[in-house]
Amino acid sequence: MSYRVDPSSDVPPSRQLQEQLLDAMARGALPPGAQLPSVRALAAEALVNPNTVAKAIRDLEIAGLLIGRNGLGVFVSAAAPRLAIERRRAVTLATFERALHEALRAGHEPHRLAELVERAVPVDPIASAAPLAPGELR
Repeated sequence: MSYRVDPSSDVPPSRQLQEQLLDAMARGALPPGAQLPSVRALAAEALVNPNTVAKAIRDLEIAGLLIGRNGLGVFVSAAAPRLAIERRRAVTLATFERALHEALRAGHEPHRLAELVERAVPVDPIASAAPLAPGELR
């Protein structure tokens, strides 16, 4: 897995790293029990200060996604995949809602925005017929 920070982004570097780690946990690239690279190794790869990486890791530890073990390193918690999915869905939905409101304030017609959403959602008769799991959004 490769970690990169966009220095021109408005998103703070520690937050960018958090989002990349969350994505990796949500899709299974960092499964429960997986050990993260060291703070120094992550900082060197992402081209950021080690304190930036330490902040990202500390925040994810506080949220219960990572577990630090003295002398051993930092590991993905058992609850991380579920928590990462929940967190990423909440963040992306909030971002979508802000963009939607901004588009409406800019004068876009609601039916045009709905068309864009419809076009973005692939039509898969098998997937659309499958029942949703509790709390699952499509």
